Amino acid sequence: MAVTAPAPLLAPSPWRISHVRRELADTFTLTLDPPANSACAPFQPGQFNMLYAFGCGEVPISVSGTAGEGRQLRHTVRAVGAVTGALQRLRAGDVVGVRGPFGAGWPIDESAGNDVVIVAGGIGLAPLRPAIEAILRARNRYGRFIILYGARSPDDILFARDLERWRSRLDTFVDVTVDRAGRAWRGNVGLVTALIARLGLEAEHTTAFLCGPEAMMRFAVRALTDRGVEAGHIYLSLERNMKCGVGLCGRCQLGGTFVCRDGPVFRLDRIA
Repeated sequence: MAVTAPAPLLAPSPWRISHVRRELADTFTLTLDPPANSACAPFQPGQFNMLYAFGCGEVPISVSGTAGEGRQLRHTVRAVGAVTGALQRLRAGDVVGVRGPFGAGWPIDESAGNDVVIVAGGIGLAPLRPAIEAILRARNRYGRFIILYGARSPDDILFARDLERWRSRLDTFVDVTVDRAGRAWRGNVGLVTALIARLGLEAEHTTAFLCGPEAMMRFAVRALTDRGVEAGHIYLSLERNMKCGVGLCGRCQLGGTFVCRDGPVFRLDRIA
């Protein structure tokens, strides 16, 4: 029997841009308002939508907003190709097609009672932002909360104001590093994975969420497992060439899984 997906997941709905925020030279955030009288499916931190630039094409983008923002959607996008370049040229009032939400999210509730370590690199902080905000809203349910973030340079630090806000809390540890910097930079210089070595982890009570370049995640996994964190407590968000979003086209197949349907968030012991 052929597998079919519900029509709302195959046809984009028209969402209107209410605000465009320039984050970095090549990165921007779209705030989208839903169509009038539409039923909007709630998203889980870590899920993604397919954003359609009319006349150009479609691209998978993780949700970077939070559930507390009502019916609006927020997507942070880096312009690296034709579709994301077309999205970058849009302004408030323009319309974007939206399909979703799709995929598996971060194990927010399952991590309650554990220490949580976030390791993000570059634009990888965007898919983790909803998870960070969700944990902070229920902070008393978790042990230590650690956020490690790496960027190419000080000018490439994403969500700088959010990082400062998270760092200002007494119950959250935030450490930021850059690959290269000038003399004005007073922070860490080096790989984000090196920050893991400084942590005194209680490995048996630690859950880690990772998102960023795959090389970064590979070395972060090694650093975490070297310190005793079990593979079953490490989660990664993977990026592949996703087209349909529902596991029908096969573009994002990885071994026996489909990243769009079974991910993008995977437990390490299931994907290693």
